[in-house]
Amino acid sequence: MLKQLLEQGRAAADAALEQLLPLPTQHPSSIHQAMRHSVFAGGKRLRPILCMEAGRMIADSRNGPVRSLPAGIEQVGAALEMLHTYSLIHDDLPALDNDDLRRGRPTCHKAFGEAIAILAGDALQTQAYEVLAQLACPAEARVEIIREIAHGTGTIDGMIGGQVVDLEAEHTKPDLATLEYIHRSKTAALITASVVSGGIYAGGTAADIERLRTYGQSIGLAFQIVDDVLDLTQTSEQLGKTAGKDAAAEKTTYPSLFGIEESLHKADALVDQGCAALNEYGDAASNLKALARFLVERKK
Repeated sequence: MLKQLLEQGRAAADAALEQLLPLPTQHPSSIHQAMRHSVFAGGKRLRPILCMEAGRMIADSRNGPVRSLPAGIEQVGAALEMLHTYSLIHDDLPALDNDDLRRGRPTCHKAFGEAIAILAGDALQTQAYEVLAQLACPAEARVEIIREIAHGTGTIDGMIGGQVVDLEAEHTKPDLATLEYIHRSKTAALITASVVSGGIYAGGTAADIERLRTYGQSIGLAFQIVDDVLDLTQTSEQLGKTAGKDAAAEKTTYPSLFGIEESLHKADALVDQGCAALNEYGDAASNLKALARFLVERKK
């Protein structure tokens, strides 16, 4: 069931991305080839899937178990994947994490050069907001989705702010509060924005959105804790990216503070907390709960 859910969600996201991204032959072709190189490198499409399943849950809880996605929600997911991919392209640059491998293939700057890679990231961010501005939902919901996602990728408790604090904390010994801020901002904020934007698109109430926010914040932090563990326990071939980067950069991680076993216990507890926030939705929440468990049981 979970495998089918992931495969169907990935296919829906990929179809939307294929439709929305410029063709590789579109002038100027170099930038469009670079964008597609990174977007279609075989990612899990976790953020689009979470967005779509949040929308499905809200729709099901209102209309009964129709099990269909709200029409057009795949475009929200595609925009989220563009933003996520832009962040990966920039994270991999020599000025930041300086990585040569992403999703099992050469990073964008290795394949196309640093200048085109920087511009490819910029272009994906710009394209994402063009897509969001044209969503097939009420104007008020469209504006709220844009605000939510922009905040989740921004400097105050968002992805860019988390990246800055992460960079500044290298070769230091940050305390737990700083480490949690990095993880909640750098990783959990966009995951939270993904589920919340899906709920907004499907017409969720203020109470629905707060439950989805609790779920997203909990599973987003759990996701990054497990990422820290996998960086220590898996090979580069298994991960599809360079393993051991955190230790090499002398980054403080959950495993470095608590050990692997205790870190995984913390991730499990966070997933339990996130799933509990959705108990009111009964069976309609089963897919989101299954995805939460997948986050802590995955191997890459």
